[in-house]
This record gives sequence, C-alpha cells and structure tokens, in this order.
Amino acid sequence: MSEKAVVLRRGLLGMQVCVPKDWSDSQIKEFADKSDVAGTTNGWQIRRQGDALLAGASERVVCASREGYVHVMLDC
Repeated sequence: MSEKAVVLRRGLLGMQVCVPKDWSDSQIKEFADKSDVAGTTNGWQIRRQGDALLAGASERVVCASREGYVHVMLDC
C-alpha cells in the first residue's frame, strides 16, 4: 500500500479511510469529500465516540499494516 491516505471501503452511506494519525478531523473530512462525493448537504461526517455504529470502538483505530496511520469511519 502506498504511503498516502486511502479509502479502504465505501458503502451506500459509509466510508472507511486510512489516514496519517496526525491529520485533523477537517483534513480527514476534506480527503473523504474529495475522494468520493457523499452527495449530501453536509458531506462526509466522522463517526463519533458513543455512536452505536462504532460498537464501542475508538473513533481512530491504529492501522495494523501501516505505522503512523489510523482508520476512521465516516457517514453521509
């Protein structure tokens, strides 16, 4: 996998990205919006702690295969 942010998975209403761990929420959202337009007024929104869809997982999960990267789930 190349050393840049990537979309790992895209569904009808959700997306999972792998991004540098030091990226801000706005950088993650900007990447998601540019990578695949959500088609909604608010665009992609990061799944937040406490959201039932995270099932108790962290908002940012350390990537097992790329040091210094995290996985983030977004919804539209």
